[in-house]
Amino acid sequence: MLDTIPSEEEMTALVGQSLYNIWNKLCILIDEKYEMECQWNKGGKAWNYEYKYRRGGKTLCALYARENCIGFMIIFGKDERTKFETERNNYSEQVQKIYDEAQTYRDGKWVMFEPTDTSMFPEFIKLLGIKRKPNGK
Repeated sequence: MLDTIPSEEEMTALVGQSLYNIWNKLCILIDEKYEMECQWNKGGKAWNYEYKYRRGGKTLCALYARENCIGFMIIFGKDERTKFETERNNYSEQVQKIYDEAQTYRDGKWVMFEPTDTSMFPEFIKLLGIKRKPNGK
């Protein structure tokens, strides 16, 4: 866990204004669909910050921030991978390529997107739906 949550100024200085706007839009989109606990952490070796969406001990997804870059990661377990692979033709070639190139670990396939605009957001929401049904909103 982080001692201090990064301020809007710190995040803007880190990723830049346009990416910070995309980060916020993505958070709003997820918040509209899911009631989750959100947690700031250190981002490990590759990222400055991690912002994780969790509920009941399960992670839905996480956002990451580093200099001039944001990341959006979903980890797909075995059953979730089967679901995606069954429906893969409903996704853009870009999503399929990122999925195919993602590293698979013991606990699942770690699929990391690095959005630079909002064009993939509808697909992100569809992918999150594989992990968990949205709240009845």
